[in-house]
This record gives sequence, C-alpha cells and structure tokens, in this order.
Amino acid sequence: MPPTERPNQPESRARISTEVSPDATTRAALDEAARAIAGVLGIDEVLQLIVDRVRNLVNSRYAALGIVGPDGRIERFITAGIDPHARAAIGDLPRGRGPLGLIIREGRSYRIPSIADHPDSSGFPPNHPPMRSFLGVPVTAHGVSVGNLYLTDKRRATEFSAADQSLVETFALHAGIAIDNARLHAQAGRLAVADERDRIGRDLHDGIIQSLYAVSLSLEDVPDLMADVPAEAERRVDQAIDSLNLAIRDIRNFIYGLRPEAVDGSEVVAAIAALAHEIRDGGLVDVVATLDPAADPGLTPEQGVELLSLVREALSNAARHSKAHRIDVLLGRSPDGTILEIADDGVGFDPDQAATARHHGLTNMRVRANAIGGRLEILSDPGLGSRIRLGLPTRGSR
Repeated sequence: MPPTERPNQPESRARISTEVSPDATTRAALDEAARAIAGVLGIDEVLQLIVDRVRNLVNSRYAALGIVGPDGRIERFITAGIDPHARAAIGDLPRGRGPLGLIIREGRSYRIPSIADHPDSSGFPPNHPPMRSFLGVPVTAHGVSVGNLYLTDKRRATEFSAADQSLVETFALHAGIAIDNARLHAQAGRLAVADERDRIGRDLHDGIIQSLYAVSLSLEDVPDLMADVPAEAERRVDQAIDSLNLAIRDIRNFIYGLRPEAVDGSEVVAAIAALAHEIRDGGLVDVVATLDPAADPGLTPEQGVELLSLVREALSNAARHSKAHRIDVLLGRSPDGTILEIADDGVGFDPDQAATARHHGLTNMRVRANAIGGRLEILSDPGLGSRIRLGLPTRGSR
C-alpha cells in the first residue's frame, strides 16, 4: 500500500517550527541562571555569580551588584566585565552618587541612555572606564532591599530596552531570594559553630577540667604524706599519673574531632561507681554510692556520656565548694523510671545566685539533663547542704 501523500508545507512555516524564538532563548537563559544561583550557598559565590549571569543575560559590557548598609552607603560592590587591575586602580567603593544613588534613594528601576547627560550625573573618578548607557534595578527579599543591580554599556545597541529592564527585574527576584538564602545559610553555619563551641566547652569543663582538678586535690597533701605515710603518698602519685593519662587521651580525642569515649546504658551504673571512687580517692570527702544495678535508664551511648558528665560535674562541685564531709550518690527505680540523687552535707548555696555567667556548672547540668530527656531539680539552702535530683523516664515512655 503506497504511503499517503501529504501536501508540501510552505518553506516559511517549516522554518518557524524548527527555530527557537528569542523569547524562549531568553527564558532558558534566565532559568539556567536562576538554577545555578540557587545551587550555590556561599554568600560571596552567590553575589559574584549573580553579577556574572545578569551581565550575560542582557549583553552588557559591565555589571555590578551594590550591597547597601543600614546607613544608606554602599558597603560591598561586586563587579563583572572589569579586570582586577583596573578595578584596583579606581580605588575606594562608590559613594552612591549619580545614577547609583537614584536606585538607592528611590528603590525603583532606572534606564538612562547616556549617563553623562543625566542631570544627576556626578562624573566618574580617575581611572574609571568610560560608560554610556545605564540600567539599574533594586534587589529585594521579603519586601526589604538587599542590594541593587547596575548594568552599563549595552552591546550592539545605544541603550537598554524595556525588555532588558523587565528581564533584569525578573532576575532580581531570583537574586534576592538567593542572597537571602545564602545569608541564612551563613547565619546557620555561625550558629552551628557557636553551638559546637558551647558543647565542646561543656565537655571540657565537665570532663577533662574536672578530672584535672580532682588530680590536683588528690596531690595537695602528698608532701605531708611523704613524711608521715609514704605508701599512701606513692599510691596517690601513681593514681594521679593514671588520671593524667586518661585526661591526655580525652584531649587527644578533642584534637582529632572525636568525643570522649562513650558508654552504653549497661555501663552507666559501673561508670557512676567509678566516678564516686575517683572523688573519694581524692581524700577530701567521703563518697558513698548506693546503686541499684536494675535501675537501668536505657540510655544510648551519647546519652550515657551526657549523664556521666552531669554526675562528674555534680560530684566535683560538691568536693570543691560545699566543704562537705560526705556525699551520697543514689541510683534507684521510681514509678516513672529512674532516679539519680547526689546529696552532700556541706554549707549549701543559693541556686539563683549561683547561676551566673562565671559559674557554668549548674547551667551545664541543666543542658545535659534536657539532652537526655531528664527532669533536673537543684535543692539547696545556705547551711543545709545540697541535693541534685535527676528523674529519667523509662525507655518506653521517652
């Protein structure tokens, strides 16, 4: 069966169906630029990419992005189309005069055929390349100005067109979102660094520093013991060496970006007993630990580290500040889960006055209690000793 014959298509119609319209090319370039900018998170990279892409979008010789500070002055000025040597020769940042100032003051777009002929023109500084046509568009995010785009010297035309302005205004919407996202990403990074610094500070304060302080306490009366009880002095020194080696291990872990060695839930009871033994061996206070092996709080390894750091902090505070003769450590079961108490018979304190910027211990304990889903109570009065009580829910209720 012969193929069905089709009438010949007019040549002009066939050509139109295979060509891409200039509008489609422009939209594709805009989409490509927007997606490229959205994929970059660093604020400096985002700003430079915005300038480079907008320059190509409207085929201008030069492009710049001015970031204006709260005082209305340009605080950052990113350029494209001018080499670094020429840029350096110009000198200081623009002061926002002439057409640049129009965008800053009025917050709207401007197209100027000839910069030199405009009534607001103030001329160019020495070593500045000559520029004629101008297009300026504000960049906003959430209705707030974040900068302004400046384009000069339209190629193959005497001035920028209304279509150029519309394209750059559309691009500016994407640019504003990208700048805002980059700033939020940078802010989140700074907050993450601050949080990590606080965490490391807590770990150092509650772990390594407290261990070193316990060593110093155990060595304070070694000179007297050397004369009176040399065997005890020797034991203290040997124990201090072992404790210092453990501290060195933990410091090395921090240097290599690791956390101190974690324990799982089954080791918590034994680890609390070891901490009580460490303080008791310091010789300044008697520590009595009553620990129910069945009072398993069911902690993850990370939660176990937080709990033991809290216990170390509470024991060290009591040994250092309470002038107590005895510290009792109790770990037992309750109807709601597990109860941990650390009580001393010392001088006591006012918890409200102790929670100052210079005394991080109580704050650190509260942070660690929250991290493991616990409820922390700090009970104390001057002259009546103190009691730290931590309630931990059972694994099924967390």
